[in-house]
Amino acid sequence: MKKLLAVSLLAVVASSAFASAQCPAQPKDKWQKEADFKKQLAGQGYQIKKFKVSGNCYEIYGKNKDGKKVEIYFDPVSGKPVKSDIES
Repeated sequence: MKKLLAVSLLAVVASSAFASAQCPAQPKDKWQKEADFKKQLAGQGYQIKKFKVSGNCYEIYGKNKDGKKVEIYFDPVSGKPVKSDIES
């Protein structure tokens, strides 16, 4: 049980570290507003189930325009995806 907990914790830390490394630290006043960014993603066909700030990135969980489950990290200033995981 302890090993499972340790592995799970390591995965979370590694994921957060990856996101932070891919999204450079930038002043929050330069970030796109969350509401505007969500509207932009919805316009691209994303269905957002969960939206959060992860390190220096915006992160979404939901579905893309093809209905596939996605987890995507975005640079909050440029809006460009920096890491994505799409279920096949």
